[in-house]
Amino acid sequence: MEEEEETALKSLSMDYLNLLINGQAFSDVSFGVEGRVVHAHRCILAARSLFFRRFFCDGAASRSAAAATATAAAGGLSPMLASNSPAARGAGIIPVTSVSYEVFLLVLQFLYSGQVSLVPQKHEARPNCPDRACWHTHCPAAVDLALDILAAARSFGVEPLALLTQKHLAGMVEKASIEDVMKVLVASRKQNIGQLWTTCSHLAAKSGLPAEVLAKHLPLDVVAKIEEIRLKISSLARGAGALFPAHLQAHQQQHHLPGLELAVPCGGTDHHLVDEQQKIRRMRRALDSSDVELVKLMVMGEGLNLDDALALHYAVENCSREVVKALLELGAADVNRRAGPAGKTPLHVAAEMVCPDMVAVLLDHHADPTARTLDGAGVTPLDVLRGLTSDFLFKGAGVPGLAHVEPNKLRLCLELVQSAALVMSREEAAAAAAAAAAAVNIAHNNVSDGATSHHHSINIYPR
Repeated sequence: MEEEEETALKSLSMDYLNLLINGQAFSDVSFGVEGRVVHAHRCILAARSLFFRRFFCDGAASRSAAAATATAAAGGLSPMLASNSPAARGAGIIPVTSVSYEVFLLVLQFLYSGQVSLVPQKHEARPNCPDRACWHTHCPAAVDLALDILAAARSFGVEPLALLTQKHLAGMVEKASIEDVMKVLVASRKQNIGQLWTTCSHLAAKSGLPAEVLAKHLPLDVVAKIEEIRLKISSLARGAGALFPAHLQAHQQQHHLPGLELAVPCGGTDHHLVDEQQKIRRMRRALDSSDVELVKLMVMGEGLNLDDALALHYAVENCSREVVKALLELGAADVNRRAGPAGKTPLHVAAEMVCPDMVAVLLDHHADPTARTLDGAGVTPLDVLRGLTSDFLFKGAGVPGLAHVEPNKLRLCLELVQSAALVMSREEAAAAAAAAAAAVNIAHNNVSDGATSHHHSINIYPR
């Protein structure tokens, strides 16, 4: 019996949804969203949404222009039609300005059927997540869509949809990036959503990001609240340490399985790899937009490993000198990290690009000009530049692979790397000489000590 009732309700929902899908069939109201027309039905919208009920009732009854404007503006509808002006009646289309076409359709879908998908289509490129392999379960695109739906549901007075979206977001932020958590935190504060605020503020408190970093992304009063939560967590942890004997804590640590926290929520190694790949893609987008601060957030809040992500190699090849310098100053990237089958360092990449700015900033941060590749050839950055110089002199710029070479830049790169290699060679020679001198001194002291001991033995045991 229950199954039959459920089937009947689903059938009823689909019947209503088909009215929306079929467009103009029996439609008596039209909306204009982002240049596209959406046909709908006043009776369904009025029955399901307090906002639309008031809007249509105010439009039907005589009312003041101020009341019409206020009602329309609350939902982002243009006050033009709300005022029942001749232009509005002639056009017959209500402009919607506060939400996107996609979000407006999702709100209507819920109003008609009571059902809605709160995540973007799988394997679909989105503006803030262009990866077609992404399932959009907790990526920035999924978070942004959910926040837009939540704002629209509240604006149009569809409280059941707002509650459903809040629940969805609460589950999503557990796996979302720290910047998306902060985004939801700000939205929950603005819309006074207590449960979502509590979840996100605790996640931000546990992220390990310093207060000065949080202050760049959150209002100061929110940062103060997060610091209060941290103090409470810290005091509770101290209390737990007093309650549990040391030998029990040691036992717990002994049987702790590293990486379990990462593996279990992701559902397996494949999901973990996908998450890491998504982190790398977000890192690259941040570097492309010169947002090194966001990369810092990912390092501190999400455990992004810049060396594993080859962040420095990517920045040298694709970004500005300022971005590379800021990335190096984070202190989280190895300037001599090797990448690829050949084992090239970032300085190898800069030398191949013939980019003096990149070469200089890498050398300023102690890049090794004598580092050799691991492909058997053992090529150093200096070898790369010497080879390019030889090819350029004997073959000319018209040869494939040399079109990007400018003589002055090539000369400057070669001088920079040669000077750095010479300085390193002198430092190594000085260090070797100092070590040799120290060894001689030690040997001399040992000989002197031996002679003194022998002299003392003669005095102690005279003939």
